[in-house]
Amino acid sequence: MSALPFDAYLETLRLLTIELGPQHFFQASLRSLLRILAARHAFLRPHLVIYDPETCTLRLCGAEATPMMSHHAVYEPGMGITGQVFAKGRPVIVERISENAVFQNRFFKRTAEEMRQLSFVSVPIMGVGEEPLEGQEVLGVLSLDLPLAPHDELETVCRFLQVVAGLIGNQVSYMQQEMARQSLPQTEAATVASQPVGVVAISKTMRQVVTQAVQAGNSRVSVLLKGEAGTGKELLAELIHTGSTRCHMPLLRLNCAAMEAEALEAELFGVQKDAMPQVVQTHKGILERANNGTVYLSAVHALPIAVQEKLLQALRSQEVLRLGGTQSVAIDVRLICSTEETNPVAQGFLGELYQHIASLTINVPPLRERREDIVPLAEFFMQKAALEQDKVIRRISHPAIELLMHYAWTGNARELKGCIERAVSNCQEDTIRACHLPPSLQLKGDADADVLSFTDAVERFEQELLVDALQRARGNMLEASRLLNTSYRIINYKVKKLNIDPKKFTVR
Repeated sequence: MSALPFDAYLETLRLLTIELGPQHFFQASLRSLLRILAARHAFLRPHLVIYDPETCTLRLCGAEATPMMSHHAVYEPGMGITGQVFAKGRPVIVERISENAVFQNRFFKRTAEEMRQLSFVSVPIMGVGEEPLEGQEVLGVLSLDLPLAPHDELETVCRFLQVVAGLIGNQVSYMQQEMARQSLPQTEAATVASQPVGVVAISKTMRQVVTQAVQAGNSRVSVLLKGEAGTGKELLAELIHTGSTRCHMPLLRLNCAAMEAEALEAELFGVQKDAMPQVVQTHKGILERANNGTVYLSAVHALPIAVQEKLLQALRSQEVLRLGGTQSVAIDVRLICSTEETNPVAQGFLGELYQHIASLTINVPPLRERREDIVPLAEFFMQKAALEQDKVIRRISHPAIELLMHYAWTGNARELKGCIERAVSNCQEDTIRACHLPPSLQLKGDADADVLSFTDAVERFEQELLVDALQRARGNMLEASRLLNTSYRIINYKVKKLNIDPKKFTVR
């Protein structure tokens, strides 16, 4: 293999960046990526292997060559070159395939003669947005054959392939999520969607959080929920309380960041009659009213230090003294707290109180770190909002899903809920489309979505309908015409006019 100019690699990366843009579907984009690698360079059999968490195997999910048995051949972590690259998270260069005893030749029918004339390069595909640290998650493996070449050229190809692997982290993550969703049993999916407190947990990390919350329900210890705003900490507090022996007693809530210090102290501990000029009757505090039940304190880091000290004393003695009172009242409450601070003690929170309320700490991940949950959450919010608004909405279109999956969701599940509620309000059909979503979710370059001309708006809507139908029909234009209740001739005309490639949707 002759050395390729540096510019050739840069041009390939430019083409791949365009192909992997958010306007393209990730399954079709990955197939196009493999075609580009094969067409522009002397690469043979570029292929993509993705780890399936349900079966704990590595499955072939895309290849620019005909595999021997794509539906049956799999690797286990550590098996063969592919399995070793996945297990160790490091690339491997095989200078001559025939001389490598570990190489298993499992996916493709390479002859003995071919293997004497071929090198092999394989690189890991790492988790999106993770730092290059030891132990980071590996999602899959990108590999290819190429004619025998000197080691320095193979090193260059390996580095180039690592850059490509970094580019496709998002798409591979989405495909892994889709594999997980498709393999989820219907009964389990229904259970998740119908949980009374609305906790949707498809991702591995969120399932672990829910498991911790369920286990916490069976104990009596105080629980601290740590996570960003909007991640669902209050729902988890409900789940913990519902699963506890106190479930038939009250769960009372108090936002510690929503009150001034004096009012907060009165609400926590209560006020004795005539303790203040405006207090004409005794007011029981939340700790007293929740006796034998649970108290949920959100934003607990916002408690003033004087209130923290008094709360610590109450928890130790299991008694509260109302403001202006002289007689302590016995209490038996379980405390669940939440905070957005990663280290409240470093911010001045009382260490002794922190140790008391954090007997069990549950870290709730932000939505951007559990993207498998975005679509199930969106569907859950859609069904709930449609019921509240007395509408029949059955699904979210594929282009709309693409927008949801590419958005940052800094406001987490709470922001997603508001977005879907707005979309349901805007929707007058049975499908939520991209045009129903807020302008903030529109693709880069679409910032002026609200001021599109009538012609442009109609064309965009036509394009979304076509893309959605082609995705559902796997690129079959005849089937797409049936889904849209129109003729094949019109579909063919619109596809050409809007410059849509139906072949992009043949892989799902």
